[in-house]
Amino acid sequence: MNSRFTSLEVCAGVGGQALGLERAGFDPVMLVDDDPQTCATLRANRPDWRVLQADLNDFVGTEHGGVADVDLLSAGVPSAPFATAGRQHGISDRRDLLRTVIFLVMDVRPRVVMLESTPNLLTNSKFEAVRRFVSNELEHMGYCWTSSVLDAQHFGVPQTRRSGIIIAMRPDDFERFSWPVGNRHAPTLGEALRESMASRGWSGADEWARIANQVAPTIVGGSKKHGGADLGPTRSKRSWQALGVDGGSLGDQVPGPEFVLAPEAGRSGLPKLTIAQVQLLQNLPTDWEVTGRKTAAYRQVAQAMPPAVSTAVGRHIAQALAR
Repeated sequence: MNSRFTSLEVCAGVGGQALGLERAGFDPVMLVDDDPQTCATLRANRPDWRVLQADLNDFVGTEHGGVADVDLLSAGVPSAPFATAGRQHGISDRRDLLRTVIFLVMDVRPRVVMLESTPNLLTNSKFEAVRRFVSNELEHMGYCWTSSVLDAQHFGVPQTRRSGIIIAMRPDDFERFSWPVGNRHAPTLGEALRESMASRGWSGADEWARIANQVAPTIVGGSKKHGGADLGPTRSKRSWQALGVDGGSLGDQVPGPEFVLAPEAGRSGLPKLTIAQVQLLQNLPTDWEVTGRKTAAYRQVAQAMPPAVSTAVGRHIAQALAR
């Protein structure tokens, strides 16, 4: 299949979802994000992409040439409003961009809509009203829709990372759509990073890789409101420690020859991950330049959708669109 399609990517972030969709046959006519650092990253890696820094609440698709004719509208909807912990914010909350994206669908009228967010949005009873809103609006616009929860490790990504994805299509396209079946083997954390850990001459890399004998925990953290360049809250740090990683902060470089692996000493005897290593765990290309200082760079990488997942979904969308 040689067909190429067009897409509009909103809440684009570091570009993981757009990169995966590009591999599946979708060329973005525009990428929109409100964060200046992520926009700088997108421009640094794809100078030919049309990147717009804008608040999505103020974005009107029909004001921009080519946007209203796209085949696919894709969005990585921020998951914070749909967290199970803490205060629940309603769909009228300005931070909840899901409602904004649905209104953008009304404006742009793409052939396909792809929304990615936390599985909680699809599975938690707390958000039944949100799901009903999405369903009613999509069906009112003439779309059929389906949803699924996909785990990145089933697509070869060395990390447990579950995404809740909604696909909406016109009825004649929808009848040809099916979800990808993830059946690829994911390397363990040790297999994924052993070469990187040994790159500065650390003799303990092989022993460390034997400890890191499962896929990585979910990469979390990077919230603009809380935390810095670390691997998440206490529970996440414990999971990383069990696999031989000090999750208390990120390292500036991988261990050198002088580093002594000592799991019995706790986190102080374990290596830290670098931004480049987190990129590997997120399935981002090694040459994908992430701009900004450590905290800003980690925030971008931590929130990315692994390209392998969006490629798999994108290929099934492209197959449904091809006539």
